[in-house]
Amino acid sequence: MRPRAVLAFALGLALLLASCGEPGKTPTQAGAPPTASAGPTPPKTPAPRPSPSRTTPPKPKLRPLPKTLPAGLHRTSGDQGVALTFDDGPDPRFTPQILDQLRAAHVTATFCLVGKQARRYPQLVARIVREGHQLCNHSWRHDINLGRRPVAEIRADLVRTNQAIRAAAPRAPITWFRQPGGRWTAEELTVARQLGMRPLHWSVDPQDWNHPPAKTIIKRVTAATHHGSIVLMHDAGGDRAQTIAACRLLIPDLKRRYGISRLR
Repeated sequence: MRPRAVLAFALGLALLLASCGEPGKTPTQAGAPPTASAGPTPPKTPAPRPSPSRTTPPKPKLRPLPKTLPAGLHRTSGDQGVALTFDDGPDPRFTPQILDQLRAAHVTATFCLVGKQARRYPQLVARIVREGHQLCNHSWRHDINLGRRPVAEIRADLVRTNQAIRAAAPRAPITWFRQPGGRWTAEELTVARQLGMRPLHWSVDPQDWNHPPAKTIIKRVTAATHHGSIVLMHDAGGDRAQTIAACRLLIPDLKRRYGISRLR
């Protein structure tokens, strides 16, 4: 073999052995530098911070309910007659029936009006005034805890109710205020007086709000009424059919026995 051919054969053999690398390994494993497995690792995205939510301020705590009724509540009619009062109206079904009975007996009563109802049925408020009855503010939505709330809230409630009543009867006096459920507080009496209203309570409560039969209402009123009583009944706030039935007997009977008077 010629020397040049021998040299070329040796160089080729050396190159072949170098490319084979170590036994049992691929060329990449043997000599090539390690490569990235799947490209660069993406940076970690920070978790989004929750946006601060708007929190509703806590409602003011209610004042404790007094253990006894405050002084100064109006609990008698002001003369020898009996005063009739009807709460929670006006109601399109029952208030007209009470008005019809009062007109038939030629007597008047006091209607304690809920502001929302007065706004909804202004024509009934106007009829109450037109037929000579007295008006009483009975809070905007019959809030039994109204007297325990902040004084500014009590005032706003009573003012709003008066505005609804006066929208239906602009020149009618609103002489009285009655706290729903009789849950009076001294703060409430003060606000009512500042607004020109007197606190109206009662002396006879047949609990007709609890839907007893008419004969039970009659029995309770008859047993508890005397000269000067203020009788509490309801012309709204639920099904008052039993009250309507009871009044058919009670109104003429109370008129005959005591007389029915306007509040004084």
